[in-house]
Amino acid sequence: MILNKSLRLKIAQMVKISGEGHIPSSYSIVDLIEHIYGKVLRVDPKKPKWAERDYFILSKGHGCGALYVVLHKYGFLTDQHIADYSTSQGILGGHPDMTIVPGAEASTGSLGHGFPTAVGTALGLRIQQRDNRTFALLGDGECHEGTIWESANVAANLGLGNLCAIVDWNGSAAQLMPYDDMPAKWSAFGWEVHVIDGHSTEEMQATFAKLKFSSDGSPKVVIARTIKGKGVSFTEGHGPWHHRVPSDEEMLLITQELSG
Repeated sequence: MILNKSLRLKIAQMVKISGEGHIPSSYSIVDLIEHIYGKVLRVDPKKPKWAERDYFILSKGHGCGALYVVLHKYGFLTDQHIADYSTSQGILGGHPDMTIVPGAEASTGSLGHGFPTAVGTALGLRIQQRDNRTFALLGDGECHEGTIWESANVAANLGLGNLCAIVDWNGSAAQLMPYDDMPAKWSAFGWEVHVIDGHSTEEMQATFAKLKFSSDGSPKVVIARTIKGKGVSFTEGHGPWHHRVPSDEEMLLITQELSG
């Protein structure tokens, strides 16, 4: 079963019209982001800077197509914002910009930078004695960056129980390092580890619903097994589609697969 077909189609349309974007990277995380905004986060699209909001940081910034269509679905962005994606008159670029995009909590794209920002955000909220929660979504390839593990070590030692990382375990990292036990690594750094199918509504619901947040305690990581390019048969997997713009014929095929 393919979830969120309409969101996937919108991502492809944005990339096709603008000539910019990462379709497969967005497809592997769109189900996760939609679930987090729809079922987990405490946010108000009419007040993106609401003081009581939860924070979501897309550390894997090049997958921002998924974030944009979810922000649009939940009222942070307008139809015009989506139509102007990656154009000179628009506010939505190939990486999220927190200074102009409603709902974007960090300007990300340089891999390994968004997650440390999330750790700092969680620490700052605790210092201020606020009960806001912080979520950060990382790519598994991004987890090759040293800043990820430095930040994971800091978060565990500080006991940031208000922090949750989500790892998009789509196999990108395995292209370079095939023997990499992602759950064991996070566990070794002192994190509470959960492994799920990142395209399963039931598993996402069950796992996120049982997470316990507190000002002190172990930070949590949800390692989501996903498929890069999930939803369209010929974009799935690793290869030429990483940063490819569909031709007219390919766009027709994408539309057909996602309209069924």
